[in-house]
Order: sequence, then structure tokens, then C-alpha cells
Amino acid sequence: MTHHSRVPLVLVSGLAAGPNAALAELLRVAEPGTAVVHHDLREIHSGVVRRRLKLGERDDLTVLELAHGCVSCTLREDLLPLLRRLARRPEVSRIVVRLDEAMEPEPVSWAIRNVLVGDHPVGDDVDLRAVLTVVDCATWLADATGDDELADRNLQGSPEDERTVAQVALSQVEFADVLVLAGAAPDAWTAAKGAAVLDRVAPSVPRVELSRVDGHSVLDAVPTDARRGEVTDMHGALLRGQPPVHVDCGIGLVTFTAQRPFHPGRLHDALDVLLDGVVRTRGRAWVASQPDVAFWIESAGGGLGLGHAGPWLAAPGGPEWTDVSPERRTLASLRWHPVHGDRAQELVVVTDQTTPDEIDAALRGALLTDEELAAGPEAWARYPDPFGDWHEEPCEDAESDPARHSAANRKEER
Repeated sequence: MTHHSRVPLVLVSGLAAGPNAALAELLRVAEPGTAVVHHDLREIHSGVVRRRLKLGERDDLTVLELAHGCVSCTLREDLLPLLRRLARRPEVSRIVVRLDEAMEPEPVSWAIRNVLVGDHPVGDDVDLRAVLTVVDCATWLADATGDDELADRNLQGSPEDERTVAQVALSQVEFADVLVLAGAAPDAWTAAKGAAVLDRVAPSVPRVELSRVDGHSVLDAVPTDARRGEVTDMHGALLRGQPPVHVDCGIGLVTFTAQRPFHPGRLHDALDVLLDGVVRTRGRAWVASQPDVAFWIESAGGGLGLGHAGPWLAAPGGPEWTDVSPERRTLASLRWHPVHGDRAQELVVVTDQTTPDEIDAALRGALLTDEELAAGPEAWARYPDPFGDWHEEPCEDAESDPARHSAANRKEER
């Protein structure tokens, strides 16, 4: 039980170190007693993390040596305990965590609320008020649509980190309560196209310009219904807000739904359509050869990952209705099938060069035919399954939500 007032907490994320630091400084000077924490992960592959803490006149740099260099260990072994210590210091009125460029705010937010430090989570000590993501207008569109891996820029969160820059850029934007625009796009076309992508991947997130805000006004821009670190249900709605449905600057939006399973082999072949000319894919898939578990499909730029999103409600041993979110119960009720229950396909794809019709045709071609559907589950179980081999990542007990990030623990990268 909490016996003291929780200290306000703000997360600052983004791929641009300079603007991130500038925003964190604006927040620090706006309110006396603000502590700013930053973990530099540039040498994490060697097990070394540099932590900087600014509070009042103090500016302390501490070198941490970790047994296993990864973001998970940094969170568990240093950031979470540090947040608790800071929250209990009387001179600290607010905490700002400037995340390393390689860090995504969603797993950090989950860890604050769910990972035990001692006998209770740090969320009992801090109140996550806002997630602010800085968008460098000069480079963000290229980052969000490119093929670079974090390793290409020495931004890995661990030696085994295979994420793409696009995955991080888009995840940071999608989880934000406010987008803080820094700098300027190199030309009008890039500015318009970048705005079109943001309109579709983060349609409900307000945008402000870094050059026009201070530490108070940027927080005033946080909507009353902002998620404030609440982690998305993998079986919930795939879009927040109302994105435009028309094509703008070549950027379109496809929502693919179906109530019959994918053929595993044909789905595997069809996934290539999500790698070229596609900005972002997120969603759930029902694969005939593995009928009891929902697949999570996620692509960004030139990278694509598949993982398990947990069992369907209708699966043997699936969760009870009372144990899942109201949002998931509502969505399942709306599409419930008398035989297949809540099993269904639901993917949202933000397209660039590929047309929406090409995406729809490729995915529909991967569904079971009427004849295959009539053959039934016993026949489906005999299909050769290219998704049958999975591997586990190190630190599988990491800070991430085990449901949200099972796709990271057991995945196939393409």
C-alpha cells in the first residue's frame, strides 16, 4: 500500500539525442525540484551504461557495469530502483526520464507498473503523467520508412538486438501522448509526406513545435483522454483515433479483416508484400495449423516480425472473459462465430508505394479456400508449417509485458 503521494513522472523518447535533451531541459527548468535521468546505452554491448542525473545544481555521471548488457537489465537493476529512491526524496517534485534513443516507451511504461522492486512496483511511487516523443522533422520520415537496423547506427539495446530503426521510430510515435516536432523537413514534399504518415500511425496524438513550447505548455498539450503509459491490449483495437482513409502523398491505409484462417504456407509467401512499399503493419492473424493461438504480425520499414499474442478466448485453456479487458470482450462479442469463436484476421497496414488493392489481394489469396475450409481442423493440422520453429530471446523475464512482447520472445524475423 502507498503511504505517500506519488511523484509525477514524464518520459521523453525519440531518435534525436539533441532535441530530446533540449526538451528534457525545458521540463527541468520549468519546475524546481525536477530530476532528469538519462541512461546512455552506446556501450551496452560491453556491459557498460552511463547514467546521468541532473537535480538542482547537481549533474552526476555514473558508470554502471552490468552482468548482461541489455535494456532489460538496465531497467531492472538501475532505472526502476533509482525512480523509487528519487520519488522518496523530499526535494524531488517531478522526475523526467530521457530515454536512450534505442528505447521504446511502451515496455518502460509496462515495467514501471508491473515489475516488482522489492514487494511492489515502482508505479506505487511515481505517477506517469505523460509520454512525449520528439520527432526530428529532418530525418524522421527516412528513419520510419528505411531499412537500417539499430546496429547500423550503434543504437542496439543489447548485443542481440535486431530491431530496425523504423520499428523504434514508429513505436515511439504510436505510444506518445504528445509529438514534439523539432527542426524542419528538407523540403515541402518530405514535410507533407511525413505528416501523412503521422496522420495514419498516430491520428489522435497532438503535435507541437519544440521551438514554440516551454516546460509548462508542452504538458498542457496532453489530452485529457491520453493513455499516459497504459499498454495496449494486443487483442484490442489496432488504431486509436480516426485516421484519414484517403491516400495522401502516396500514403494509404488498409484494414484487412476475415473470419477464416490463413493457410500457413501461403501466408508465409504473402508476407513479402508487407516488406516493400509498406510503412507499418500491426495486427492479429489466425493460422489454420495453429488454431488456438493468435499470431501477432508487425512490420516497420524493411523489417517484419511474427510472434504469439496468446490464446484466443475460444481456444481450449484460453482466458476467461472476466480476465480480459472490456475492450477485448467488446470486440470479441461483435465478431463471435458460432464455431470459431473470436478467431479472426485483423491487420492494419499503412502503405506507401504498394497500393491497398495489392495488399488486400495478397492477404486474401493466403486465406483457406472454401474446399480447404470444409476439410476441417484435422486436415489443417497436417499442413506444413513454416512458423513452427521459434527461438527465445535472452532475458525473457525482462521488463516487457509478457503478452505484449511475446512476439519479441518467440519470433521469426524476416
